[in-house]
Amino acid sequence: MAVASSTLILFSVLAFWCSSAATVYEILPKYGLPSGLLPDSVKNYTISENGDFEVNLEKSCYIKFDYVVYYDKRITGKLSLGSISDLKGIKVQRFFFLWFDVDQIRVDLPPADSIYFTVGIIDKELDVDQFEQVRSCQDKPSLTRFLQLPTPLKDIEMLLTE
Repeated sequence: MAVASSTLILFSVLAFWCSSAATVYEILPKYGLPSGLLPDSVKNYTISENGDFEVNLEKSCYIKFDYVVYYDKRITGKLSLGSISDLKGIKVQRFFFLWFDVDQIRVDLPPADSIYFTVGIIDKELDVDQFEQVRSCQDKPSLTRFLQLPTPLKDIEMLLTE
């Protein structure tokens, strides 16, 4: 009877521990960062006491923010209050088909409306709102901004006069 009781207690503790383990999307806001920095396909993650982390995705993928962003299957870096440094595994598309590594992501503390991405020696300030929601991954980059044709002038005229 005592063995059955202690086994039941052990399973209860394990079930509580597993259900209370925070997702990576819950961890990022604790560091002042938006949860939508990572795609919805996180398979697992680890974070050490000093902030070193590894995030594993189901597969590499793309998300369209103001820019197209590539996520490798494995993302690593160092998480600290308001920033991710030593970042590996995230790239941004610029100048048509050129890809550049994102080295650091940081926000203002206390939080404001901006988020900053360091790509080489360049810092780019973006609106943080686009990173608040966790987004779905795409298998390939969206080419709609290159393939989208401008609206014909006669259609604009019609819209203005209706």
